[in-house]
Amino acid sequence: MISIKKLKIYSENKKPLVDISFDIINSLALVGQSGSGKSLTLKAILGMLPDNLKADIDIDAPFQLQRGKSLSFVPQNPFTALSPRTTIKKQWFESTERARELFDNMGLDIKLLDRYPTQLSGGQLQRVVLAMALSVSPKLILLDEPTTALDPGLREDMLTLLIQLRKKYRFSMLFVSHDIQLSSRLCEDMLVIKEGRVVEAGRSSQIIDTPKQSYTKELMEASFARREFRE
Repeated sequence: MISIKKLKIYSENKKPLVDISFDIINSLALVGQSGSGKSLTLKAILGMLPDNLKADIDIDAPFQLQRGKSLSFVPQNPFTALSPRTTIKKQWFESTERARELFDNMGLDIKLLDRYPTQLSGGQLQRVVLAMALSVSPKLILLDEPTTALDPGLREDMLTLLIQLRKKYRFSMLFVSHDIQLSSRLCEDMLVIKEGRVVEAGRSSQIIDTPKQSYTKELMEASFARREFRE
C-alpha cells in the first residue's frame, strides 16, 4: 500500500489549492470536474509542479517512488510525450526483444518503432506511450485521463487493455478522470474531489451504487449524458 498521508499544494500567495490524503492499495481513481485538482495532484507526486506552485507531501511506501524506475506516468495527450521529428525507436532506449514483447501485449506491430509519432493514430500512440511506461517495470503508474482524446470504441479497448495489463504486470495504479462511470469499471477504489478537497471516498462500486454527495451524483449524471450523446 502507498499512503499519501498529506498533500498540500499552494499558490504564490499561499492560497491552498489542494489538501488531501489517500491510500493506493491496488487501483485508485481520482475523480472530479475540470479544475478540481486532479492533475495537480499527479504533478505533485511526480515532482512536476510549475515554479509558481509549492507542495508539501508526505508519502509512505514500501519502495522509493522514483520516476523512470518504480514510478511511471502516462499523460492525457500522447502527442506531447514524444518528439514529432524523431522515430519511436530513437526515443525509446529499449532492446528490440523487450519492445516486441510489450508491443505484442499492446496489440501493436513492431514496425511502428521505425515510424514518427505523427504517422500513428491517437490510439496507437497512446499504446506506445503506455508500453514505454511499462518498460521500466514500475510498481506504480499514474495515468492522467488517458482515454479522453479517444472515441468511444477505442476508449473501451483501452479500458480492457489496462485491466489485462494490471493482471499481467501487477502494478498499482492511480487513474485520474472526470468520467466516474469509466473509472469505477477500472479501479477498485475511488476518491471524489472538488476544489482540491475530498468529498467522498471508498470502494468504487459502493460510490456508484449509493453516492452520498450531490457533487458525486452530478458527476454520474454528466457521465451518463456524455455516453448517451456519443452513442
